[in-house]
Amino acid sequence: MRAVVFEEFGRLPVVRDVADPVPPPSGAVVRVGATGLCRSDWHGWRGHDDGISLPHVPGHELAGRVVALDSAVANWKVGDRVTVPFVCACGRCPACAAGDQQVCERQEQPGFTHWGSFAEYVPVHGADVNLVALPEEMSYVTAASLGCRFATAYRAVVTRGRARPGEWVAVHGCGGVGLSAVMIAVAAGARVVAVDVSAEALRLAEGFGAEAAVDASGGAGATAAAVREVTGGGAQVSLDALGAEATCRASVECLRRRGRHVQVGLVPAGGFAVPMGRVVALELDLLGSHGMAAHAYPVMMEQVRSGRLRPDLLVREVIGLDAAPAALAAMGEGSGAGMTVIVPRRED
Repeated sequence: MRAVVFEEFGRLPVVRDVADPVPPPSGAVVRVGATGLCRSDWHGWRGHDDGISLPHVPGHELAGRVVALDSAVANWKVGDRVTVPFVCACGRCPACAAGDQQVCERQEQPGFTHWGSFAEYVPVHGADVNLVALPEEMSYVTAASLGCRFATAYRAVVTRGRARPGEWVAVHGCGGVGLSAVMIAVAAGARVVAVDVSAEALRLAEGFGAEAAVDASGGAGATAAAVREVTGGGAQVSLDALGAEATCRASVECLRRRGRHVQVGLVPAGGFAVPMGRVVALELDLLGSHGMAAHAYPVMMEQVRSGRLRPDLLVREVIGLDAAPAALAAMGEGSGAGMTVIVPRRED
C-alpha cells in the first residue's frame, strides 16, 4: 500500500510503498476512505509524544470499509463501513468494565501506538470494542470529520460540561475542536461566545451560531474580562480547546461563580499554572475531557444523520495522500480554521 512515512521526528515525511497490514489479534484492517489531518498528528511527527517508534505512519481520524478480520472478531464482517474513536480501548480493564473506554488503562491509538491512517489501509485493534458503524448515507469525509475533534468536543460540551439551554458557553480556540464545540453547544440550546486571535476563525464561529466573538490577542486577563462583560458576569461553561497556558487561564477566569471549566486541548508535558485562588473562591469545577467511547457514538451519530449537527461544514479542504506531508508540516504554523481531510484513494 501507499502511506505517509517519516523516518525521523521533524523531518518531512514521504509517500512510499510499504507492506499491507494484517489484522492484529481480535482486530481488523480498514481500507481508509478518508482521514482527518489533526494537530495531534503534528505533535506526534515532531516527537512530542512518548511511545512512537520509527519509522512511523501518522493518522488517527479515520473512516473506511473493513477488508480483513481476525477470526476472534464476532460483531463485524468484511465490507462493513466504519469509523473509530480517538482512544481505542482494550475492553478488559476496570475502566472499560465501567463503560469509560475513553480513559482505558491500556488504550491504543492508531497513528501513535501503532501505524495510522495516512495510508490506504490501517489496522484497528479490539474491533468488537472500537469499531463504530456508519450510516450508508454518511460519506467517509463526513465520518472522518467526526474524528477525535468533533467527538471529543461533543463529549466535552454535552457530557463533561453539561451545557444547558440558555447557559453561556465560552469556547477558547476556534480550530477544529473549538468550532465543533461551538456547533454542538448551539445545538444544545446554549448561548456561545467564541474566543480566538483569528478574525477568520471568529467569523466561522459566528456562522455556526456563536452569539458573540472576542478577540483574544490582548492576553488572558483582557480576554477573560471581555467574556465576563459579554455574558453579563461570566460563562457557566468554558472550554479550552487549544491547550495553551493563556487559553486555559482565560477560560478559568471568564467563569462566573460555580462555573465549569473543561480542558479539551492537550497540554504540554508538565502542564502549566492555573489560577487556583479563583477556583477556590468561586467554587469552580475543573474538568478534563479525553475523547469519547465507541459505545457513546450512536446519540451523536443520529444527530449527524438527522442534520441537527453538520460536521461536514467544518471541512475546509480535501486533499490527496501526496499533499499530506506538506500539509502536516504546515500545521506548525497553527491548526487553522476548520478541518483538512485526506482521501488516500479516489475509488471506494
